[in-house]
Amino acid sequence: MNSALAKFIATFGYIGLCPVAPGTAASAAGVVLAYLLRDQAALYIGVFLVVTVLGFLSAGIVEKDLGKKDPGCVVIDEVSGMMISLFMLPLSWPVMLTGFFLFRAFDMFKIYPANKLEDLGGSTGIMCDDIAAGIYANLTLQVALRLAGWM
Repeated sequence: MNSALAKFIATFGYIGLCPVAPGTAASAAGVVLAYLLRDQAALYIGVFLVVTVLGFLSAGIVEKDLGKKDPGCVVIDEVSGMMISLFMLPLSWPVMLTGFFLFRAFDMFKIYPANKLEDLGGSTGIMCDDIAAGIYANLTLQVALRLAGWM
């Protein structure tokens, strides 16, 4: 994959070049994507897999080109993690907002083992810590919604 294409993909269509909070902007794009695909489980899984595979293929190239570990402009990992956060949940506004904030918190605080996954470096490190954050957020929401009787 050439550098220009890798940059386009890893920045999720250049959302990662947003001058303020590019990871938050990409997470919001992930919420929109999840909402648009909410009633189509097979398509949701397919889009998630495409986003994730493209993330693994492009993130490390951009990291190497920029010479910086996990550069802030690489945000495809946030989109992938956000899609995991909302998978198989009833996507009402309260659930989507809670999922968004949970994902951002888990992504920021890197609770074990996500902090160790980030150390893997390259595309693997970039993608896997956000995938872990997405799993944490999804599991938290699954439990909370069941305890609240919403599922």
